[in-house]
Amino acid sequence: MLVDALGVDEDEVTEDATLMGDLGAESIDFLDVVFRLEKAFGIKIAREELFPAESLMGNPEFVQNGKLTAKGLAELKSKMPHADLGDFEANPDINKLGDLFTVNSIISYLDRKVNA
Repeated sequence: MLVDALGVDEDEVTEDATLMGDLGAESIDFLDVVFRLEKAFGIKIAREELFPAESLMGNPEFVQNGKLTAKGLAELKSKMPHADLGDFEANPDINKLGDLFTVNSIISYLDRKVNA
């Protein structure tokens, strides 16, 4: 699905690959990915359920001085239980938020969603 949505080679789609950095996804591609996942798995994915960056970025309680606050990290954890936040927690720079959107985070999300 990611090969078709992002126009990348199969060997580029590894579990650790980031959608934006490694696979070159842009914001519009995230909508296509969500649409394809909904269609392929017969599920509905609410806005920002899989990729919840927008609501975090616009809230001053969650972001200060270019970093997520403790409250912002807590919110991110609650919205993205499917993502590995380990490295990001050590340095919650909002410019690194896109690195959380990996192939593995999609797999983990789908596992939780489909097997819930």
